[in-house]
Amino acid sequence: MPEPDRFRAAVHLWAAGGPDAATAAAAARESAAGLRTVVLVEGVSDQRAVEALAERRHRDLAAEGVCVVPLGGAMSVARYLRLFGSQGLAVAVRGLCDEAEEGFFRRGLEQAGFGAALDRSAMEALGFGVCVTDLEDELIRALGSDGVQWVIADQRDLARFRVFQNQPAQRGRSIERQLRRFLGTMSGRKARYAEALVRALDPDRVPRPLDRLLAD
Repeated sequence: MPEPDRFRAAVHLWAAGGPDAATAAAAARESAAGLRTVVLVEGVSDQRAVEALAERRHRDLAAEGVCVVPLGGAMSVARYLRLFGSQGLAVAVRGLCDEAEEGFFRRGLEQAGFGAALDRSAMEALGFGVCVTDLEDELIRALGSDGVQWVIADQRDLARFRVFQNQPAQRGRSIERQLRRFLGTMSGRKARYAEALVRALDPDRVPRPLDRLLAD
């Protein structure tokens, strides 16, 4: 499959509509040679987590014809599902979302003809996992607070985290809430830590939604 970044860029322009949509659609079709499956995730941090787990499992997603596409927000999922459906690129679609965005994904799947009155189990059977509360929470629970702090130390951020913990707004909060907030406080940090946390997981502690996504 040609480089995934080119495909993702074309798909995003296609989904956005406007005067460049037709040109972007043609570029996406051209870049999709060999594409078998698209994995829809909410953001770049989710993409990095999926790709890191695939690498840990010695999977070459590009060689398998799999591309992970971040939506930039769950509200657009129905539009993307149409692009990859039978009237678009006609490829298999899987996905991952946060609990708060489950409704957008469910309605998008229903509108795209994947079924009616879908519940979480039905979504999972279709290859769409729901993270509780979100992927960061899933990873923090899987690693435990000590494990996450070990990763923070390995990333040379532990001193910054200790300063963060001492801020008035953070005092009295649970360590899990402090960790979750810290991971999202700076641009780029959330994506960097999504990858680092996945790489630190024990193989049998991978959160179910992420594990099932790669199994599918």
